Amino acid sequence: MSILEAIVLGITQGLSEFLPISSSGHLRIVPAVAGWDDPGAAFTAVIQLGTMAAVLIYFRRELWAVARTWLASLRRPELRRTVDARLGWYLIIATVPIAIFGKLFEHPIETGARDLYLIGAMLMVFGVVLYVSDRVGTQERDVESMSTRDGVAIGLAQSLALIPGVSRSGATISAGLFLGLEREAAARFSFLLSVPAVVLSGLYEFSKIVRGTESTDAGTGALIVATVMAFVFGYASIAFLLRYLATHTVTVFTVYRLVVGAAVIALTASGAIS
Repeated sequence: MSILEAIVLGITQGLSEFLPISSSGHLRIVPAVAGWDDPGAAFTAVIQLGTMAAVLIYFRRELWAVARTWLASLRRPELRRTVDARLGWYLIIATVPIAIFGKLFEHPIETGARDLYLIGAMLMVFGVVLYVSDRVGTQERDVESMSTRDGVAIGLAQSLALIPGVSRSGATISAGLFLGLEREAAARFSFLLSVPAVVLSGLYEFSKIVRGTESTDAGTGALIVATVMAFVFGYASIAFLLRYLATHTVTVFTVYRLVVGAAVIALTASGAIS
């Protein structure tokens, strides 16, 4: 993998990880359009650590408050009803489904699930789901009103993102909107929830590369460059989306997904990309 490819793919990861447009799908589409080799699931998982560094830094105060209060609540019962302690449990509960399904379907995810027809279809289908959730959701609840049921539902939605093209942020934001959360609240919980799931995924894939059980065409230099790009553009996309959703609908993302999904299917069918 050249440094140019690493830069482009890192920027792609950073911009699409938090915007509801599917980072894994775009990391399959962009190389196909450019005529590059598929970087593979291992490469995707490792450079996601760059975007996770972005979310850790951006939400450092909230994450620290949640972690500190949750740990303290284990020995101090009076803290267990606080928002931060409950959020800690919800983040744990919501991470369980993707951890289980990710392990159970590890091989299909890394092979057949990267089919361009499937990615194009998922971009379109879940673009419509995102649009519907924005229209029918009451958007009258904030993060403080969340319950265990919400954590389970959003966690199950997150597990759908194991299929490239679905979008982890898109699925979890959609679930939050269906549950009545405000757009910004749904996005904020989605970003916080990304930390345990994607960090664990990235570390797991990185460990396989180190052990030699899985390989990637990207050299160490390319991985570092791509990860740094993912961090910079991931941080920018978090700041943008939180501000954007405070005053705008998700329609622009639905339109984008429909156009790109249709284009991917058409180009694949014509043999222009593969």
